[in-house]
Amino acid sequence: MRRLAPQVLGALVRRYGHFDAAEDAVQEALLAAARQWPGEGRPRNPRGWLIRVASRRLVDQLRADDARRRREETAAALTPRDAFTAPPPGEDRAPAEEDTLALLFLCCGAELSTEARTALTLRAVGGLTTAEIARAHLVPEATTAQRISRAKRQIKASGAPFGLPDAQEHADRLADVLHVLYLIFNEGYTATSGRDLQRPDLAAEAIRLTRSVHRLLPADAEVAGLLALMLLTDARRAARTTPDGSLVPLAEQDRTRWDRAAVTEGVALLTDALTRARPGPYQLSAAIAAVHDEAARDEDTDWPQILALYEVLIRVVPGPAEQLGHAVAVAMVHGPRRALALLSALDGDGRLAGHHRLEAVRAHLLERAGDLPEARAAYARAAGLTLSIPERRYLQARAARIGE
Repeated sequence: MRRLAPQVLGALVRRYGHFDAAEDAVQEALLAAARQWPGEGRPRNPRGWLIRVASRRLVDQLRADDARRRREETAAALTPRDAFTAPPPGEDRAPAEEDTLALLFLCCGAELSTEARTALTLRAVGGLTTAEIARAHLVPEATTAQRISRAKRQIKASGAPFGLPDAQEHADRLADVLHVLYLIFNEGYTATSGRDLQRPDLAAEAIRLTRSVHRLLPADAEVAGLLALMLLTDARRAARTTPDGSLVPLAEQDRTRWDRAAVTEGVALLTDALTRARPGPYQLSAAIAAVHDEAARDEDTDWPQILALYEVLIRVVPGPAEQLGHAVAVAMVHGPRRALALLSALDGDGRLAGHHRLEAVRAHLLERAGDLPEARAAYARAAGLTLSIPERRYLQARAARIGE
């Protein structure tokens, strides 16, 4: 259903317009499917079923508004008779993937602010809840809800056509599209809340969408870099948790469980991308991931190379996540005390206020430095800030281990 939702929404927007009303209709169709399919069985053509149900909901809403009656009748007249039937075997009449890509680029329209583009795309294409989006952006949930509502109104008012943009529009919107795909992947790789550390379906959807963009723009090095980064990171998924769902840190993972096919593909993509243009942030992040993945054991990790890559990365993108990664690399090369001094500069960064990662990194560095009481307190603070149950349990266990 997560994979089909943006396709169904894209089909409705392409056929009827009315982005906000179409999204409501798709949500109702998904709810109906969640209620009916477990008992009645999944239909032979799930996408067609969802389009049919969502279209009925949308048409009912349009009929309630006399001012839109003419538009509804025109849209119905233009709808092919076989629109809601499954195509013959071996054929795929509906441009499902193109609809998803078109929806992705529509949500990243130039008339929207960067924050609105990201929030709307995570909602419409990624399927994240408003709370998850707010957590990913480190902003209040009410602010995120307002951004999404405002973005829908702006798209409706702009009259922007539904479809894949031309080459110039690709270039204008691509940075926002890649940023949104990266956020979707991050939420799938490490969920911001809930009982599960990972949401593999969401990470897989981000990889699938990024592959689609890569097919659309095969010569773009940063698109290839992002796909490589996702593959190299997702390759470790099987080793990141124990059978009971507990978190396993990178240094303690069983590397024989890493997906070596994904690592090979990611390294090949990255190697090719690095020959085309000056490395961008996704290529640099993928290079860091590749150094980790190519080490047979944790103690074989080439930390000086990772530090050198981070020092280039923070000059390109001096964001808080990049600064935290740089601090860890500094600790591994020059010792934890030097890295702790770097963290002090991040204490005043409002983007990290109330976020657990700064305290978690501080606790790790304090533990390495031998300052156990302060490390235990930092682990406890980090555990109190995260909404992820596996991360909270891991941080609490680290604090308890120090206490023992």
